[in-house]
Amino acid sequence: MTSDGLIVGLDIGTTKVCAIIGEIGATGSLEIIGVGTAPSRGLRRGVVINIDATVRSIQNAIESAELMSGREVHGVFTGIAGGHIEGINSRGVVAVTGRDREIAKEDVDRVIDAAKAIVIPMDREVLHVIPQEFIVDSQGGIKNPQGMVGVRLEAEAHIITGAVTSAQNIVKCVNRAGFKVEDIVLEPLASSKAVLTADEKELGVLLIDLGGGTTDVLVHLEGAPYHTEVLSIGGEQVTSDLSIMLKTPLEVAEKVKIDHGCCYVPRVLEDEEVSIPGVGGRPPRGIGRRAIAEIIQPRMAEIFGMVKMQIEKKGYLHLLGGGVVLTGGGALIAGAPELATEIFGLPARLGYPARLGGLVEEYCDPIYATGVGLVMYGAGREDSESLELGTAEGGFTSVWERMRRWFKDFF
Repeated sequence: MTSDGLIVGLDIGTTKVCAIIGEIGATGSLEIIGVGTAPSRGLRRGVVINIDATVRSIQNAIESAELMSGREVHGVFTGIAGGHIEGINSRGVVAVTGRDREIAKEDVDRVIDAAKAIVIPMDREVLHVIPQEFIVDSQGGIKNPQGMVGVRLEAEAHIITGAVTSAQNIVKCVNRAGFKVEDIVLEPLASSKAVLTADEKELGVLLIDLGGGTTDVLVHLEGAPYHTEVLSIGGEQVTSDLSIMLKTPLEVAEKVKIDHGCCYVPRVLEDEEVSIPGVGGRPPRGIGRRAIAEIIQPRMAEIFGMVKMQIEKKGYLHLLGGGVVLTGGGALIAGAPELATEIFGLPARLGYPARLGGLVEEYCDPIYATGVGLVMYGAGREDSESLELGTAEGGFTSVWERMRRWFKDFF
């Protein structure tokens, strides 16, 4: 939380930048008081390619949220995504050294350090170290071993790494826009914070965040992340397909996708027809909605198929008792849950951000899932069921300390 009491989540996406302003209300509950969006011009597939354009988009989105809330923003919690993100499962083992073999916080810290002692290239940095379970003298399934007695302490952890330069460029853009980065969080972790229930995480759930330039994937098993992946393909590709096949500009294709698109052909009636605006003064023309669906469905099926292939390769598909949760702007294409159900063979639903106080109707939309999740993280609303965004007790390295090392050139 920033010194002025505001918690601001900044989701810098490929197609839009979204700013969500929250604060702790008089009752102690988190309230959303401002929402702002702006077109994103400086990113490609989740990675900054134009600093100046990204800075302008950040400024426009935050100004819009400031106008709604009537408050001034100084610091933000921002997300990171992109194809450079990689998740690795690791294990650490240490001997318990305390008096009477009682496991202390120092032992937990040491075993987490042992788990994250992996070899990574020089151009990559550890973003998150997420404990999955602790094992005390071969007894597994332990979430917090402090206070227990044992000789050997092991930790299973999920380690998320990313390209140092991508994180540096995001922070540089935010700083140039006139704001301070309070913390940086992997976007699918933030989205999961906003849209997944504790029961789903415990049963095993696949989160797919369908963005404009990337598709973020996160698998939770027994309450902890086990698989993280960011695919460099998203809703922009669907729009591009429509633009090519319908011979219409990208702006028109995007509007057709939003207003009339469907990615599950059986859901569309044979005789439904929509009007496509003409180009260069030509009159509008009619096209069947089923024909539009036949363009969209193969691309969406390809994205889901890529996700399924990775999940099957890891052996997690049959463990997903909580099914599939779709969020992000791409999830709003009609028929997405039905197509996901058919491809994965699992129940699928749309993931809407958790209802908090404040401007309920403004932010309860899948396109704001990451932004709301960043606000929830910033508010420090971690519960005992959810260690994924980091607590000192969970053994995480302070992200700000990590960033201080990365970004010393910019301060």
